Amino acid sequence: MIALDTNVLVRYLVDDDPEQGVRAAACVDGAIARGEGLFISEIVVCELVWVLESAYRFPKDQIVEVLDRLLKAEQVSYQQPDLLLAALAAFRTGPADFADYLIREQARTAGCSSLVSFDKNLLQEPGTMAP
Repeated sequence: MIALDTNVLVRYLVDDDPEQGVRAAACVDGAIARGEGLFISEIVVCELVWVLESAYRFPKDQIVEVLDRLLKAEQVSYQQPDLLLAALAAFRTGPADFADYLIREQARTAGCSSLVSFDKNLLQEPGTMAP
């Protein structure tokens, strides 16, 4: 199994740099062809969302579609896939950022009764409170 960094994943998905896009595709597609698994960390998923939103101006529905495909890909592993799926479900219709929903899900899993935040969008969600 190999782990993918955000920059390789972005080049593979967006193909915005011809040379790096070819190298990223060869790496990812080659691993898949060899039956080698791919690992994507929660941090990489958060960075991916941020890059797609800020640098590439992807609309939210397109980002949700990308995450849906990534999280359902058989050859990709995640440390905490259930948390990513729960964060995606909340992000799909909620007002907060994907990373904030993932933080909330991690807090719930850790047994926290609530998440304390100054984020106005996240404060609209159950399980969060202002300090």
